[in-house]
Amino acid sequence: MSELKSWTQIPIGGYITEPQNSVKNKTGSWRTQRPVIDQDACTRCRICWLYCPEPAILELNKPYVTKSGRKYNLTFEINYDYCKGCGICANECPVKAIKMVPEVVQQ
Repeated sequence: MSELKSWTQIPIGGYITEPQNSVKNKTGSWRTQRPVIDQDACTRCRICWLYCPEPAILELNKPYVTKSGRKYNLTFEINYDYCKGCGICANECPVKAIKMVPEVVQQ
């Protein structure tokens, strides 16, 4: 039987001892589906970027011209090293420019 501890002996939980250490923990291998952004359909509304819990959606200063000729100064891309495939971005996209596709494991 384990010995009971007083509250002063219990380790503090949720304490960040090394800020920004999460970049060392690539968590993208957990997903079974991956989001894919249709850059031509994307309106750059930033809703996917806002709702991503990781944040694995990157807002890049990278010009993009759609097939219809519309010009954007921003491009949104997925950082698959950290994307867990939760699908929140695809669910929240108002124009359905993000599709969840099955993850293909490289052998």
